[in-house]
Amino acid sequence: MNKVKTAKSGQPAAELESVTIRFAGDSGDGIQLTGAQFSTATAMAGNDLSTFPDYPADIRAPMGSLFGVSGYQIHFSSGRAFTPGDSPDVLVAMNPAALKVNLKDMRKGGLLIANSDAFSPANLAKAGYAANPLEDGSLSEYRLIPVELSRRTGEALQGMPLTKPQAERCKNFYALGMMYWLYDRPMESTIKYIETKFKKTPLMVDANKKALLAGNAFAETTEIFGQSFRMKKRPVEPGVYRNVTGNEAAALGLLAGAHLAGLQLWYGSYPITPASEILHELSKYKNLGVKTFQAEDEIAAICSAIGASFAGSLGITGTSGPGVSLKSEALGLAAIVELPLVIVNVQRGGPSTGLPTKTEQSDLFQALYGRHGECPISVLAAATPADCFQAAIEACRIAVKYMTPVALLSDGFLGFGSEPWRVPEVAKLPKFPPAKLPPPDKFKPYQRDPQTLARPWARPGLAGYEHRVGGLEKADVTGTVSYDPENHERMCRLRQAKIDKIAAELPPLEVTGPKRGKVLVVGWGSTYGAITAAVSRLQAAGESVASAHLRWLNPLPADLGQVLSRYERVLVPELNLGQLVHVLRSRYLVDAQGLHKVKGLSFKVAEIESAVKALLSSQRR
Repeated sequence: MNKVKTAKSGQPAAELESVTIRFAGDSGDGIQLTGAQFSTATAMAGNDLSTFPDYPADIRAPMGSLFGVSGYQIHFSSGRAFTPGDSPDVLVAMNPAALKVNLKDMRKGGLLIANSDAFSPANLAKAGYAANPLEDGSLSEYRLIPVELSRRTGEALQGMPLTKPQAERCKNFYALGMMYWLYDRPMESTIKYIETKFKKTPLMVDANKKALLAGNAFAETTEIFGQSFRMKKRPVEPGVYRNVTGNEAAALGLLAGAHLAGLQLWYGSYPITPASEILHELSKYKNLGVKTFQAEDEIAAICSAIGASFAGSLGITGTSGPGVSLKSEALGLAAIVELPLVIVNVQRGGPSTGLPTKTEQSDLFQALYGRHGECPISVLAAATPADCFQAAIEACRIAVKYMTPVALLSDGFLGFGSEPWRVPEVAKLPKFPPAKLPPPDKFKPYQRDPQTLARPWARPGLAGYEHRVGGLEKADVTGTVSYDPENHERMCRLRQAKIDKIAAELPPLEVTGPKRGKVLVVGWGSTYGAITAAVSRLQAAGESVASAHLRWLNPLPADLGQVLSRYERVLVPELNLGQLVHVLRSRYLVDAQGLHKVKGLSFKVAEIESAVKALLSSQRR
């Protein structure tokens, strides 16, 4: 094997603090693989990063079409990378459609690397170009570097027994090798990936490795970039780190949660974008006793999880918004029988099929209220891809401790995005086994714990603990079927009081910035990064701005009302048309202002910064 090294040009490498790169092309160009490998190499280089894979909705969109463009954006930094970046500094465009779709987001003066071999008359027509933009001067505002990627990859693989399509599919590794040289990224992790991924086809192992190294050597020897760039490592707490997506982190968090509860994990799910990867990830852990069940539909998936909890396992189900709609009646069953259940909702654009591969935060109302009857459940949301791990553990803990369903909200931005994650020492994580059962002669199915109002969790088959469960209302304490109106109201109030009690153990709401002032920016879920970055910029400019991010959405933090009252204006950025802002206004009678976006895209830092400045400006008039 060729010796793996990071090539250097004759000129000294320039120092960068951060950079944002977007890879774009057809799905068949291996864009997601290319971006993921660049991300892994960046994590290995010791930089912080945030990524955003952007998938086309069509599984097999026509090659070269605008709606078939796949993208992968990565922002990496020597400091903290809160978001995948607003505007790419670099765009690697594999064809005219990729250029057409992504050019509007590019920073003026940015580096544009285009596969000139793909700019044929047919492909230009598909993208709606009347003339070749690589030749007509329309890209003069950018630093354009055309590279004949297809031809050069073919030349690098000359002599190998490859068909033309096989050689063509290696061009993403050729481009990756170029980018590794340009930004001083290590290639070892990608070499190992190729050897593992294509081990059943040794010819493709050799071809992809050869393309990677050839692209790296081409960037160095031709000096088309002039110089390479390097970046200092971000100072981090010592430990073991890995690059992790939100879906991977959620799966590992559910696995850890079941372990900390001392329970077997049952994951019943029906495949749906963007949640399917959680099922795929958990299926790898059969050796740890994990049971994964790919059901025939969403209803069967959640009912299997409820059955698993009834039998003494930790029942979990995962889906996206359309699946939650189908699961809603069974979710009510879990609430009325008061069994632990975690339902993970990786949100996407809706309604109906909507934008299946795009991100949105439009299921908050659904999580809070989307069931018939008085049916409260606990709701929390993860803030970053890595935070999905801790949020999943917390969802498991609350479900077991309070004997209640818990909704864990993620979204496509978090589920598909990635960032470095410090792998925790599981032995140091606090355990939360289920409460011990009373003696059989003291057992009553709905005799509640005075602190949590949780009922006993008695598995079937235990002598002396026989009891009835089901969707009909039960009598308080005894658990017999009851149609008594007074009992029904009491049970409804008890189930609500159980959720309300969770607030007593939530930590005080953390406020970043002054404890009182002109503007407070309140967010939840995946808006964390953009809000934090925008508020940090404004604070550096001397503005009286603070931020608070909500993990718990039901119940809300006990001190939230007090925090809101300390600021003259409240801004709530959401990837919906105003759901949390509606809750805050109705609950706290605060004149909160919403910043809404439903384009299938996450917030840019500049969008939030501009909205805060507008509020500040209106106060000064």
